[in-house]
Amino acid sequence: MADQQQGKRSNSRVIAWCMTGVVGMFAFGFALVPLYDVFCDITGINGKTSGRYEAGTSEQVDENRTVTVQFLASNGPGMSWEFRPVVRSVMVHPGEPMTVKFFAANPTGNDMVGQAVPSLSPSEGTLYFHKTECFCFNQQPLEAGESVEMPLVFIVDPELPEHITKLTLSYTLYDQGKPVEVSGPATADTITNNNG
Repeated sequence: MADQQQGKRSNSRVIAWCMTGVVGMFAFGFALVPLYDVFCDITGINGKTSGRYEAGTSEQVDENRTVTVQFLASNGPGMSWEFRPVVRSVMVHPGEPMTVKFFAANPTGNDMVGQAVPSLSPSEGTLYFHKTECFCFNQQPLEAGESVEMPLVFIVDPELPEHITKLTLSYTLYDQGKPVEVSGPATADTITNNNG
């Protein structure tokens, strides 16, 4: 009888430890994404670019140096839009504001919302690539059959290390579903994300 009670207590302890482990792993899974974002922001690893950059009035343009910036665009799983850069690459002087555009078209018969997520390589360059205006800051609603050219304004920091002569900025466009119906006045709020 004592052995049975001892066995039951032992089993209860094992079950309690297993349940604690499951709850701990579940909580860690939820905490992992914000922790990863903070880690990427601090280190610039994985090409995650920062958010909106406020350009100062005293930006120095380094006219003795040029950097090639290439642009790539792809669709995430299930995204049916046409999405591409209008120009594939530009040559810029560090410190010089540059404007380029990306083209998006919704060929479907449904109104949809897209969200572009940027990535930059080499990842060392993320600390020196500043976006002052970017379509990736907001979700992009497009009606059925609608197309749009979306601006990107950026500055390559003059402090970019000398050995980096080319940066590649790639965007992946994800389907965010249908536009949200807004009741009341005919103006809809644009959903803003902290997508760098």
